[in-house]
Amino acid sequence: MVNKQRLIGEFLELIKIDSLSCKEGTIAKVLVNKLEQLDFEVYIDDAGVTAGGETGNIIATLKGTRPGTPILFSAHMDTVNPGQGIKPIIDEANGIIKSDGTTVLGSDDKGGIAAILEAVKIVKENNIDHGDIQIVFSIWEEGGLFGAKYLDYSKINADFAFVLDGGGAPGKIIVKAPAQDSIEIKIKGKPAHAGVCPEEGISAVMVAARAIEKMKLLRIDEETTANIGIIKGGIATNIVMPELEIHAEARSLDNTKLDAQTKHMVDMFKQAAADFDTEVEIKIQRMYSAFNVDENDEIVTLLKKVFTRMEIEPSIISTGGGSDTNILNANGIKAVNLSVGMEKAHTLEEFIPIEDLINSAKMVVEIIKEA
Repeated sequence: MVNKQRLIGEFLELIKIDSLSCKEGTIAKVLVNKLEQLDFEVYIDDAGVTAGGETGNIIATLKGTRPGTPILFSAHMDTVNPGQGIKPIIDEANGIIKSDGTTVLGSDDKGGIAAILEAVKIVKENNIDHGDIQIVFSIWEEGGLFGAKYLDYSKINADFAFVLDGGGAPGKIIVKAPAQDSIEIKIKGKPAHAGVCPEEGISAVMVAARAIEKMKLLRIDEETTANIGIIKGGIATNIVMPELEIHAEARSLDNTKLDAQTKHMVDMFKQAAADFDTEVEIKIQRMYSAFNVDENDEIVTLLKKVFTRMEIEPSIISTGGGSDTNILNANGIKAVNLSVGMEKAHTLEEFIPIEDLINSAKMVVEIIKEA
């Protein structure tokens, strides 16, 4: 059913197109053309204007040939750095596609895009009856989920959404993912000559050290994590550090636990600042909400049937990362994230097994049939 060479060729074509976050203009034009050739009605929303990128999200609709559940497939167009000038290599001995080792591969998430396009071609070539099919190829997923946040939801009429953006072989159904808080801290110290009169200064880094020493970080429990990711400050070694900026995060599958962890981190910074008689500025932003789809929900039941028919054992899992799936659920669209074969994403060792790419396309076809 799947045209293996066509699928591989299209995947290679897509990953050779530079499309870093907020710079998806070129690949968007290519994808619009491909979707129009497949008889989709294509609309570009204003997310790019709001987010400050080259293009908006692609929202494409193919009217059904029969009554059925309207469904949405989604994948993001952007890739992480280093993602320019990607040179893919087909490693036939191991049955994988990888980069030359100087960049990421971009299977995150062009593996998802290629699988969706191949599936639609199969549906049309074989005159497979289907309900309404919608596709969203989103912008700027990496680092902020901005495409999904600014998506024109008035154009979406699907009951279910399948986000093809998970790692590992097809069969994994991600039904839980955490909420995330971004925490930005600015600690104000007081400069002084570090060799002549250091006692007249207040060291911002000592304030930070006091706070972090008392802070619960990394794995808090099975549902909650926290991390100090970036620390920036200082002028010179002979000046007591007058200011320090910290970027941190907290995540949890439970919103109450997330609130508690974020408050704990904030309290530690405030207490440390009070201990040193100085000030701290703190900015908290809820980047996205958690989602939790019941294992007995209709969308999961549908997927179990699909994978059983494909002779793949379905696996119901949770993840510690966010995706467009979080935002779709927050906007009232029942969504799950599905694995499409990508391995070691965001690294120079990223690869995708060809068999997984093929099975991802089959998976989309079977979802369309089942819906």
